[in-house]
Amino acid sequence: MVNQRISSLSSTIGLLSIFLILLTTATTTTMAAATNIRLSLIKKPSKALPVFREAPAFRNGDTCTKNIVHVAMTLDSNYLRGTMAAVLSILQHSFCPENVYFHFLWSHNDEEIYKNIKTTFPYLKFKVYKFDSNRVKGKISKSVRQALDQPLNYARVYLADILPKNVKRVIYLDSDIIMVDDVEKLWRVELEGKVIGAPEYCEANFTRYFTKNFWMDRGLAKTFTGRKPCYFNTGVMVVDVLKWRKGGFSYRVEEWMVVQKQERIYHLGSLPPFLLVFAGNIKGIDHRWNQHGLGGDNVEGECRNLHPGPISLLHWSGKGKPWLRLDSRKPCSVDHLWAPYDLYRSKKHIFEE
Repeated sequence: MVNQRISSLSSTIGLLSIFLILLTTATTTTMAAATNIRLSLIKKPSKALPVFREAPAFRNGDTCTKNIVHVAMTLDSNYLRGTMAAVLSILQHSFCPENVYFHFLWSHNDEEIYKNIKTTFPYLKFKVYKFDSNRVKGKISKSVRQALDQPLNYARVYLADILPKNVKRVIYLDSDIIMVDDVEKLWRVELEGKVIGAPEYCEANFTRYFTKNFWMDRGLAKTFTGRKPCYFNTGVMVVDVLKWRKGGFSYRVEEWMVVQKQERIYHLGSLPPFLLVFAGNIKGIDHRWNQHGLGGDNVEGECRNLHPGPISLLHWSGKGKPWLRLDSRKPCSVDHLWAPYDLYRSKKHIFEE
């Protein structure tokens, strides 16, 4: 009888122990889950990069030589969608796309950006270089638009120092461009001994690119003595890298950046120091290679129409960017010229696939 009661008690205790173990496990799991929920709520999610469709492979024509066309661009998460469209347009309109070699500059290593390029353009010939932001530390002055103040915006100043020694010439392009002609035509432009080739706009009011303080200072105003300076846009340039290195032009541009920090002589980021060094002393090339200003001005970014004449390159310089205006459903008419090159894979495209 006692044995039966002990046996019954043991069974009860055993069942109770199992119940307590299950209850403890469930409580622990619930607490862990709750903790994970709290942690996930507290943890700040990283900014997701756009997802892009794979571009088609582009092959050389039968008469292509082995001459390499070097193109330099910057890589930035905020402009990556523009860069992808620009690269696609260059390849699509090139008669010898396999001859185009891209040199990308970024301010920090970003595996996601690198992966995006590799998966979007599996056959692309390119190399990525790290631009040391310390090169411009203490040299950048606040301008009319925050995007112009980013260190990577000044990477073009140091191209000759970053690119391999075997690169003797390079085409520098901004990320907000679309090429609608063969890039090799631009590559073949004769610089006639000049360091830079770019479209010049001598009808533009050159004085507005500098402050009154600059023009009132006789010493500074003498900078352009002996030259006929004209505005040119630094978002499309053919650069003789050898002459740039030999002339120490990175340092010359830097010198004006230092003056700007002390005396405030301009308002527009990296453009004015280029003008101070090169305006009136570049090889002017056909305007068709930079249909610029399609992004409006640097404050409002209002819509603008195309300039008259033939077009080889469209450039959305200014505040308004086509991908942003299209996404906001408030595009300008010229933005529809950019849209066919957009490789962005929206949720709509993903669901359709």
